[in-house]
Amino acid sequence: MNQSAKSSKALFRKEYLVPFVLVTVLFLFWGIPSNMNDILIKQFMKSFELNRLEAGLIQSAFYMGYFVLAIPAGLIMKKFGYKAGLVTGLMLFGIGALLFWPAAIVGKFGMFLFALFVIASGASFLETGANPFIATLGDPESSERRLNFSQAFNPLGAITGVGIGTLFILSGIEHSPDKIESMKEAGTYASYLHSETLRVIVPYVVLGCVVILWGILIMLTKFPDPHPDDVLAKASKGRIADLFKYPHFYKGVLAQFCYVGAQVGTWSFFIQYIQDYTGEHEKLAGTLLTGTLGAFAVGRFSTTILMKYINPRKLMSVYGTANIILVLTAVVIPGWIGVWTIFLTSFFMSLMFPTIFALGIKGLGENTKMGGSLMVMSIIGGAVFTPVMGVISDQTKSMALAMIVPLACYLVVTWYSMWGARIK
Repeated sequence: MNQSAKSSKALFRKEYLVPFVLVTVLFLFWGIPSNMNDILIKQFMKSFELNRLEAGLIQSAFYMGYFVLAIPAGLIMKKFGYKAGLVTGLMLFGIGALLFWPAAIVGKFGMFLFALFVIASGASFLETGANPFIATLGDPESSERRLNFSQAFNPLGAITGVGIGTLFILSGIEHSPDKIESMKEAGTYASYLHSETLRVIVPYVVLGCVVILWGILIMLTKFPDPHPDDVLAKASKGRIADLFKYPHFYKGVLAQFCYVGAQVGTWSFFIQYIQDYTGEHEKLAGTLLTGTLGAFAVGRFSTTILMKYINPRKLMSVYGTANIILVLTAVVIPGWIGVWTIFLTSFFMSLMFPTIFALGIKGLGENTKMGGSLMVMSIIGGAVFTPVMGVISDQTKSMALAMIVPLACYLVVTWYSMWGARIK
């Protein structure tokens, strides 16, 4: 089918308007905590006096929740349907966010890691259900464009999360070593650290209440049955073993693993990169992080339009090549040039997750739900690569050298877009 014919297809069927809107909002919701982690890394390095490897465990705990719960989420939705899975995910998400309150009062880093695991467990249900639900909610030929449209709301959540974190979690107070020593001598330093930890309570409690209310709304809303010819209607069967018959699928899982590692690692240490090579304070660095997420949002919406005219796989190969060049520049030329090249990578990475997801599950038929689960499990790349970047930075004393990790990841993504995604 030619590209002009594809562009004439409706983005989704009219009878699916309400569930399409309700589920699309979820893409915004799970973008909030995943990017507030970038703020938590900076804040907890201060309030719990963590090194960069220890701070990277924030992402490990979070993305481990995705990995552990993705298959159970797929099995639950296979038995009870997408709606039940999405409601379950929202409740877990909300409970995890509310756990930040007791964790902050007690002041234990381990409790925060558990709360993040619970939040991500809920988000795993949401991503496992929402991505294939949206992808299959219309003509298969427009699945990449449809998923890119819904995924375009994810960076709005990311911007919201970083914006809230910068305003309400980062205090902007960064004491000199001499000031810290004097506070320790005066016995006020522990109280200061605890007050910094308490700053996380309000944002996370409000977030938890909102997502629980949204779960109740979905629970009370009737989701219409899909058309009998839809993959969505046929996806209650299928086996994991069957997925290995599709090379474009398991190569897509690898590409997604690497992409998420690149995205999470880059954003997690962007503030630190800025401060290491420019000496700017945390508030300005947080503002620049918000700005790069804005570039990500612009990329998502613009690629939704571009995909009406350009093959998604070809477009991703161009964007992947651009990011290889940009990250290599940040490695070789740290400083403001490196800051702005990393800033720009968010625009070009914007189409990668939904495009890899849609290309990977295309043609899976009754295996779509389980394929979606495994694709979500690949998000553990964020748990693996972020601590690796922390180790490289701690050992070499160079945040720029740590950017070699996302550079390698973009090489894999670009390979997938050029060759691995072809359906044989």
